Amino acid sequence: MICPRCGCSTTNLLVKSPVDDAWVIYKCRTCDFTWRSTESEDVTDYSKYDARFKIDPSKIVELPVMPPIPKLE
Repeated sequence: MICPRCGCSTTNLLVKSPVDDAWVIYKCRTCDFTWRSTESEDVTDYSKYDARFKIDPSKIVELPVMPPIPKLE
């Protein structure tokens, strides 16, 4: 399985529904994206995931850990 956001295959099962396997939550170890198995294909399928929200895995190290907080006046 590949991550819908970054395209890496570093995904793993995070948690399963406690009742009848109704849903599963997956997590990408590269970009920390999480998604449920019950979400639509535009969220779960890399080829259908909105390109505006995709992340290039090679640029993750360049992302700030915390966004800057503007000065309060």
